[in-house]
Amino acid sequence: MTHLVFVCGHAGTGKTSLAKRLIGPLMRATGEPFCLLDKDTLYGHYSAAVMDVLTHDPHDRDSPLYLKHLRDPEYRSLIDTARDNLELGIGALIVAPLSREIRDGLLFNRAWLGISDDVTIRVVWVHVTEDVAHARIAARNDPGDAYKLTHWDEYRQRRFVPDAKASRDLLMFDNDAPSPEAFDELLGRIVQK
Repeated sequence: MTHLVFVCGHAGTGKTSLAKRLIGPLMRATGEPFCLLDKDTLYGHYSAAVMDVLTHDPHDRDSPLYLKHLRDPEYRSLIDTARDNLELGIGALIVAPLSREIRDGLLFNRAWLGISDDVTIRVVWVHVTEDVAHARIAARNDPGDAYKLTHWDEYRQRRFVPDAKASRDLLMFDNDAPSPEAFDELLGRIVQK
């Protein structure tokens, strides 16, 4: 049995930090190796080169052009890379927003994911208040966030909040200021049978 764990949420929620904190405890709790697949790490340089050619802005990850032409292929490749690892018996911890895929119920769709029934799927939705997200994005001073900050009113309207139906299967994690007990509870929910 291998695990496919998604750590999803909007920019500034602390997805990557949470995933890095989870991976060691996950390996110990499950006894299986894991790979960490962060969308920005895997595809950031590639997308920067493409967007530089197309728009002369290598940091663009939010414009309509990026969203229309690069977003979905990046995510599809991320899923494909996870599947390759799962087939080798290596658990996958994926870090990416994936809000559209959550809204459409795709992260629990084994056919869409291309994975077998012996893979345990867990989807963590990491959330913080809008003010905390904005402050974190501004503080990290990442050039890739410039569009979000410049077009905050537009960006904030895309901030998907899972409704009761969507969140029924999600492991919701409030990352404003989580306690060690909240982290331990999340880890337990991920590895429970």
